[in-house]
Amino acid sequence: MSVSIFKNKTLMITGGTGSFGNAVLNRFLKTDIGEIRIFSRDEKKQDDMRHEFQAKFPEAAEKVTFYIGDVRDMQSVKNAMHNVDYIFHAAALKQVPSCEFFPIEAVKTNVLGTENVLTAAIEEGVEKVICLSTDKAAYPVNAMGTSKAMMEKVIVAKSRTTANTKICCTRYGNVMCSRGSVIPLWIDQIRYGQPITVTDGSMTRFIMSLDEAVDLVLFAFEKGESGDILVQKAPACTIQTQAEAVCELFGGDKKNIKTIGIRHGEKMYETLLTNEECANAVDMGNFYRVPSDKRGLNYDKYFSQGDKERNKLTEFNSNNTQLLTVEETKEKIASLKYIQEELKKG
Repeated sequence: MSVSIFKNKTLMITGGTGSFGNAVLNRFLKTDIGEIRIFSRDEKKQDDMRHEFQAKFPEAAEKVTFYIGDVRDMQSVKNAMHNVDYIFHAAALKQVPSCEFFPIEAVKTNVLGTENVLTAAIEEGVEKVICLSTDKAAYPVNAMGTSKAMMEKVIVAKSRTTANTKICCTRYGNVMCSRGSVIPLWIDQIRYGQPITVTDGSMTRFIMSLDEAVDLVLFAFEKGESGDILVQKAPACTIQTQAEAVCELFGGDKKNIKTIGIRHGEKMYETLLTNEECANAVDMGNFYRVPSDKRGLNYDKYFSQGDKERNKLTEFNSNNTQLLTVEETKEKIASLKYIQEELKKG
C-alpha cells in the first residue's frame, strides 16, 4: 500500500525500539508522515535510536518523538497517546524460554499491557490499532504463545466494544535477523570458530523478513476489518536447512552444526492458521483473513437460523506450507539488509 494515507498523521509504536519499530522508521521517515511516536521502557535503547536516526535521516529526524513508559502502566500509556491517529502495538515479551520461567511477567505485558493500550486508544479516540501476534498463539504449548493467544482474545473482545476505533491483529512466524533471533548468533559462532548450535535440525519454522512483517501490518491497516486476525502465507524451512544456508553464506563448516536439543516450551512445527479458524477464514491471495465471531451468547438463535457451510481450508502450518531448499533459503537470507552489511564486514 502507499504510505500517503499517513500524511500529516501521528503514528505511535509501542515497543518501538525493537526490530519492528526500527523497520517502520526506515520505511516511513522519508514520507510525509507527521510524527512517529516511540513508546518503550528502555531509555538507553531510545537514546541509541535517536542518535542513529539523527545521523541517518537528519532532515526528518525531528518527526520521531520518544516517550518513556510501560504498557503495564495505563497512565503512562495514556500520557503518550494524546492526538495519536494510529497505533502499531509491538510491545511484548517474546522469548519462549524466558516466558516459561516467568509466565506471570508474560501475562502482565502481553495480555494486560494489550488491554491497557486498547482501553487507552478507545478513550483517546485513536482511529486504528494494529496489534502484532505470533504463530505461537495458534495451538499454544508454551507461556509466551498462551499469553499471545489470550492477547488475541482481548483484541477480538475489545473490537466488539467500540465502533470508532478499528482494532486488528496480525499473526506471523519467525522474523529473520530480528533482535534475539538465531541467525545473528550463528554468524557469531562461525566467526569465532565455535560449534553452530541448533535445537533440532528437523524442526520447521515459518520465515519472513522484517520488511514482510511491516507489509503485513500495512495490509491489515488498509484491508482489515475490526476484530480481524490477518495471516501472511509465509514459506518455511527446517532449522537444519537454515543453518546450512548461513554456513554457505558465511563460510561456516556444516560439520560444525551441533544439535543441542529442544529448549523449554518449543514445538517441532508452528501453526499460523488453526483448523477451527479455517471454518470461517477468507483466502486473500498472499494472506488469510480470520474475521471475528460476531455471534452473541444466544446460541438458540444461532441454531434456529442454521449454520453456514464450513470452509474447505485446512490447518496452515510450517510442515504443510512450501518448504524451502538450502539454495532458496540462502537466497531469502542473502536479500536481507542486515546480512548484506554483515557480509561486507567479512
